[in-house]
Amino acid sequence: MIKNVWGVTFFVSNLEKAVAFYEKTLGLNKKYQYSSYAGFDCGGVEIGLIPKENMKREEDAPVVELIVDNVDETCRTLKAKGVKFVKEPHDETWGGRQATFLDLDENRLEITQIHWQKYFNIATKGFEKT
Repeated sequence: MIKNVWGVTFFVSNLEKAVAFYEKTLGLNKKYQYSSYAGFDCGGVEIGLIPKENMKREEDAPVVELIVDNVDETCRTLKAKGVKFVKEPHDETWGGRQATFLDLDENRLEITQIHWQKYFNIATKGFEKT
């Protein structure tokens, strides 16, 4: 059902300072940066940074994103096992389909299915969240 970890996203108070820390201090390779997101490669797992002002307060905790083949099917399977979703399956403009649930300690986990061609097109051209 779950294939691997796609990424971990942190919500930061200052995107430019956080980018400098991850890039210069930690030495991670920046894959891309927009005003609403920066992504770094960390051994095949993306570390994402999102400015806190872009998020609702209840959503600004770190989230682990897990790759699955089919978000809707995985969501149904997990619901049948008692998992409660806080965000139902939905499409993202960057090429992903996602749903968010909480573990037993209310840590946020997100299942993600990626339309790779759309994702690569967006990553190549650049994306600005509207």
